[in-house]
Amino acid sequence: MNYDHEAVQKAYPNAATIQDDIGVFDSEGTEIVINDELVSTARSELDKLKYKQDRVFGGSVVYGSYGEQMAMIYDDIISGKLDSTGSFVAHNKAVKEANPKPN
Repeated sequence: MNYDHEAVQKAYPNAATIQDDIGVFDSEGTEIVINDELVSTARSELDKLKYKQDRVFGGSVVYGSYGEQMAMIYDDIISGKLDSTGSFVAHNKAVKEANPKPN
């Protein structure tokens, strides 16, 4: 069996050992019987958090620093583009499209 280690750990915080070829055990060596539905729910929760991290750190397109974003807003105000045509909106839209929110 190949476990989703991260999701198993979230679903079973008391899991001390997760080994694909052996099983899942607590700190005392007692085997934990895995409920696939709980692990699937945990995976969904983890995926919902991951898109937020990808938008800031690890995605193909990430948010600029706060300073960069403030500069975009300032430039958009000066150029009269404080609407959907401004650079701030375009930047944020590109990040959200590259790292979509999961369903």
